[in-house]
Amino acid sequence: MQTNIVTSKRLLQILAGMVAMIIVFIPFHALLTVWFASLVGHYTALRLWKECLLLLLVVGATYVVVTDAALRRRLHRWRLMWAIVAYCLVQLVWGVVALRMHQVDAKALAYGWLVDTRYLVFFVSVCIVASRTVSLKAVWQKLVFWPAAVVVIFGLLQHLVLPYDFLRHLGYSTLTIFPYEDINNNVHYIRIMSTLRGANPLGAYLVVVLCLLVAVGFAWGRRRKAAKARWQKVALGLLVCGVTVTLVLTFSRAAWLGAAVGLVILFGVQLPARVRLWAAASSLAVAVLLAGTALLLWHNTTFQNVIFHTQEHSLVKTTSDQGHASALQAGLRDVVHEPLGRGPGTAGPASVYNTDHPVRVSENYFIQIAQEVGWIGLVLFLVIIWLIVLQLWQQRTDPLALGLLAAVVAVCIICLFSHAWTDDTLAYLWWGLAGIAVAPSLTPQKQSVSMKG
Repeated sequence: MQTNIVTSKRLLQILAGMVAMIIVFIPFHALLTVWFASLVGHYTALRLWKECLLLLLVVGATYVVVTDAALRRRLHRWRLMWAIVAYCLVQLVWGVVALRMHQVDAKALAYGWLVDTRYLVFFVSVCIVASRTVSLKAVWQKLVFWPAAVVVIFGLLQHLVLPYDFLRHLGYSTLTIFPYEDINNNVHYIRIMSTLRGANPLGAYLVVVLCLLVAVGFAWGRRRKAAKARWQKVALGLLVCGVTVTLVLTFSRAAWLGAAVGLVILFGVQLPARVRLWAAASSLAVAVLLAGTALLLWHNTTFQNVIFHTQEHSLVKTTSDQGHASALQAGLRDVVHEPLGRGPGTAGPASVYNTDHPVRVSENYFIQIAQEVGWIGLVLFLVIIWLIVLQLWQQRTDPLALGLLAAVVAVCIICLFSHAWTDDTLAYLWWGLAGIAVAPSLTPQKQSVSMKG
């Protein structure tokens, strides 16, 4: 019996280490895989490093569940678990049918299954591990904020010091990831992408980090008895400023909007009731001021490029806004005419791997889900999000839960304009942290295992 307990502790330490490794390295996933691929090749194989860790994590988490009767009972009563299982089953069945009906190629289907379900599998696995350890909850700030600081510093160096195509020296190319992003094909308006695969993914990632930073700041302000050292407060403030500046320089309008919504939620929850009215009035005044400024700068070239991603007399025939609109209309038509969807891999980024079928990129994650698994799959996915939001709301006194609550609403805003959850960094980071945050729903009263043993 003692041997089993020791083995379980060691296993949990290893599994917690795997979770920590994924969360720490996922912001650098794009840069590291491209760089290593430029040295040794095998770009596609290198990209799957976190999925290999996820597979090992699933095996270990399954063993934990099999050997823990109390945990099995909690999982059996957990509505969120049943919703995730139902969604994954729909993905599986719809995918098999689509493959049998020759609506999707095998490679596209495999990639579609991967990007549509991996973060849910990671979420459940992390919940299981975090419900039996204390270490992940204790160190989550270090796991998130230190890598974020590196991402921000590298991004600001890209803007201030490095050549705009510096990343080509690290293997970035048309065969992997293009070494830079600009606005309206104009290199005078470079968008920061830092260590992520693009400016928009970087913007979404920074929104999550910003929400968590602000939530932690509020928590520090409330706990006066456990006041932080001055250098910690300064470091937090500097990181908030760095994240904000880098977020602005991504020129990701969806991320800007998501960040605004996330911050409104954070301040709305944290501010006293008597202050909320003044905050709302101030926000309205700022909005009016911004609207007036926009009217004054309407014909300014820089303003047009930053806000509309185009300019008067542009040589680019189709603007990004026109592309968004046409993709959205096509996606909505598909959802209306095919309410059951065509199967995973038939829409979104995975659809580029279909050789005999058209690429369908609606630039809206919710429409992508409906295109693939129909209204049934979309409803199940929304139920999953809603159940997680409820659990985060119940634990909103915890800065991790509060930050993730604001962040998921912000990301849902971003998903209206992009396929945000298909990005490796955002998917693994938010859902992994969410697994840590909601783990108390599976946690017994006594919990003693840590990464240090």
